[in-house]
Amino acid sequence: MVGMNAAWLLPAIPAGAFALLLLVRNFLPRKGDWVAIGAVTASFVLFFFVLHDLMTRLGPNFHGVSTGFTWLKIDNFVLRVGFFTDPIAIVMLAAVLVVSLMVHVYSTGYMHGDSRYGWFFTVLALFTAAMSTLVLADNLLLLYVAWELVGICSFLLIGFWWERQSAAEAAKKAFVTTRVGDVGLLIGVILLWKKVGTFDIQTVLHAATSGQIGHTYLTVALLFMLLGAMGKSAQFPFHVWLPDAMEGPTPVSALIHAATMVVAGIYLLARMLPAYMVITGLGTLIMVIGMITAIGAAVIACAQTDIKRIIAYSTLSNLGFMFVAMGAHALTGGMFHLLTHAFFKALLFLGAGSVIHAVETQEVGDLGGLWRKMPITMGTFVIACLANAGLPVFSGFFSKDLVLEGVMHGNTPYYVALLAWVFLSGIYTARLFMLTFFGPSRDHHRYEHAHESPPNMTLPLVVLAVLTLLAGWLALDSVGRALGFPGGVGEFVFVHEPEAYRFSFTVAFAATSAGLLGVLATMYLYWGGGPERARRFADYSPDVYALIRNKFYVDELYQAGINYGVLGLSHAVAWFDRYVVNDTGVNGTAQLTGWLGYRLKFLQNGKLPTYALAMIVGVLVMAIVALSMHS
Repeated sequence: MVGMNAAWLLPAIPAGAFALLLLVRNFLPRKGDWVAIGAVTASFVLFFFVLHDLMTRLGPNFHGVSTGFTWLKIDNFVLRVGFFTDPIAIVMLAAVLVVSLMVHVYSTGYMHGDSRYGWFFTVLALFTAAMSTLVLADNLLLLYVAWELVGICSFLLIGFWWERQSAAEAAKKAFVTTRVGDVGLLIGVILLWKKVGTFDIQTVLHAATSGQIGHTYLTVALLFMLLGAMGKSAQFPFHVWLPDAMEGPTPVSALIHAATMVVAGIYLLARMLPAYMVITGLGTLIMVIGMITAIGAAVIACAQTDIKRIIAYSTLSNLGFMFVAMGAHALTGGMFHLLTHAFFKALLFLGAGSVIHAVETQEVGDLGGLWRKMPITMGTFVIACLANAGLPVFSGFFSKDLVLEGVMHGNTPYYVALLAWVFLSGIYTARLFMLTFFGPSRDHHRYEHAHESPPNMTLPLVVLAVLTLLAGWLALDSVGRALGFPGGVGEFVFVHEPEAYRFSFTVAFAATSAGLLGVLATMYLYWGGGPERARRFADYSPDVYALIRNKFYVDELYQAGINYGVLGLSHAVAWFDRYVVNDTGVNGTAQLTGWLGYRLKFLQNGKLPTYALAMIVGVLVMAIVALSMHS
């Protein structure tokens, strides 16, 4: 029976589909999209066999199952291709495979007619294989290889429409920005290997928690790894690449830049969390980084007008929220929010794609009244919005409250700040929904031509909407046990001991009130008076609004640093290389040798008296020098 020992098949099947499509996609019907869809479907089905096997083995002494083989062994240096399956990996795999399957199906409608249709599905298959490998890797080196493959797929898909200047620039920006973090991750991996002598994650964690690695050494290594997590999960100050990544096709935004790749940094922290818990102060640092990202992105989202950018900043904000959870060591809440966020954020992006497909614009200022034209898109979109705002019964409500409860104990200032974050989430979410689907139509031509998307696009929306409605209930012990789990999510995913779900009325009331207050405030601004009332509100402080609208000018600060710092230094280095190294050090010595040769040749006149005179002068000079040294 297929089980955890065959978990390697989950990435292997889409990897095989990638190889096939890379070679013969142009000779297959429909450019081979069915090959990619079939491969992801097969991995999705096999996932349940792996899950069933894991649930039969769960117990006090179960820590996971590792399978694989040795790729290379030189003396004590071992390279291993190994896969490790445990509850943390299962949660992440559920997000990756479900969203990937929905995106593959959705893309058959959204990307229909594109000139590079087959190449799109080829890269999607590679991404699914790489992301599954990253999740299952039992050693840091394989994880890093998959990490880089995921980054390459992101680069290829952001710049998929490379003939557009904005897409090409966005792809380069994402690649260069994340490179900083990736180098940090590589350094951290090498440092841990140097100290422990193995890349095996479980061995490294045991060495860290048992004191085999010095605190200073471990701190430096984990800080470098934190850089990798910050880059991939777009945390401040590396956050600037993610909003621009929206230049890629919308299904890419849903799969890579909302639900899977960007949470790789969160997953890395979750996987290495026992080591991070050893070092006092690292948790606080992670919480501060996450809080800056969460609050800053939520504020910026309130003033954006591009539908995909609003959702992109919402993603940034939720990633910061998950960072705070990991910093507070709230593994259960953080991983659960990772799962629920994957569903409702993918639904938001795919819903936005349905709108863009219908009206051919991304500006919410040109939309309005679309609920009449697109009832299925609107119905699923509102479910995603309510989950994102964290309102009761929707999945975001349960996962958000689990994180808040984990943060609340001993971190009161962060808890209060997160309540403000919930309020802001209600504002930008309600604003997005109302400008898109309610109010009068602000572009009658686009409104008249709007239409509901075809079934191959609306079906994934419905499936994700159902998951958004139901996934949150997995927090309840009774629901978990009914599905065969030991209990709720806290008894399935935890650091040291199972955590039974305990509903906190105080946390739920405070968070729900904050989110609902944000929604009601937005309804006041947009319902009766339309955008005009909101514009008057913004006019009260135009400078503050301009600051938020322009994303706190962080991109401009980076550009100024490049123009006056990096390019200035480059010009100085180029001048030194040209005039000092090249013209003086290289060409100068050659020219000096030539000049001396030219001058000395005149001493060779063939006359013996001249040579005798030179010899006498030489002897006199040597005698003078010798006498001077003797005296």
